[in-house]
Amino acid sequence: MTRIDAKFAELSAKSKKAFVAYVMAGDPDYDTSLEVVKGLPGAGVDVIELGLPFTDPMADGPTIQLAGQRALDAGMTLQRTLQLATEFRKGDDTTPIVLMGYYNPIYSRGVETFLQDAKAAGIDGLIVVDLPPEEDDELCLPAQKAGLNFIRLATPTTDDKRLPKVLQNTSGFVYYVSITGITGAAEAEAVDVGPEVARIKSQTDLPVIVGFGIKTPETSRAIARVADGAVVGSAIVAKIGDGEAVDDVLAFVKSLADGAHSA
Repeated sequence: MTRIDAKFAELSAKSKKAFVAYVMAGDPDYDTSLEVVKGLPGAGVDVIELGLPFTDPMADGPTIQLAGQRALDAGMTLQRTLQLATEFRKGDDTTPIVLMGYYNPIYSRGVETFLQDAKAAGIDGLIVVDLPPEEDDELCLPAQKAGLNFIRLATPTTDDKRLPKVLQNTSGFVYYVSITGITGAAEAEAVDVGPEVARIKSQTDLPVIVGFGIKTPETSRAIARVADGAVVGSAIVAKIGDGEAVDDVLAFVKSLADGAHSA
């Protein structure tokens, strides 16, 4: 059982919805990023999604693209991202960390080496948005063999024919993308999301967490009511990009977490 599995079992036992927060590793610099990440569990975050900076983030909107560029400009690398996770683990051995990014940096490092290093750094799961199920032999299956969850995205265009393939080797949770398009592009609507979550849950026992387009505590609550939890990324990253103090960023995160937890 991974930390992700344990966390969702714990939340389920309490009939509680999950709140997942995404931040870009190294944005705006290593030390500030580490301070934010260390503060997330205290702000009510159940699972941390840690963005891996990459030069061509095709699934991301301008907010997260800019965050990745700031991190790269500040010298962030895959190695330093794993170092950040290692530092976080010195004070927190229970909050799950999901590394979210693209395959190129992992491929460049070498899959076997990367998986060993990620496991040693305390990473619990991977979301690699540019590896479809047809490429499961590339990273998904080796990751699961190494004890890491491999979390897959389902979207509004994932029809009933495609969904079983998407779910086939998914573990940890299913990430439902609430809108068609890039991160931060539109507002998620619970009335649209609810039936899609129900459709996915009819085919899997995994928790279904909804992300993209959640920007306020009210939307976080509304989405968590129709799913197993909510993910917020761009709205948090925007606060960091605006240069807000870490305490203010974490206060905003807490308001979003409180929204999801009150669902």
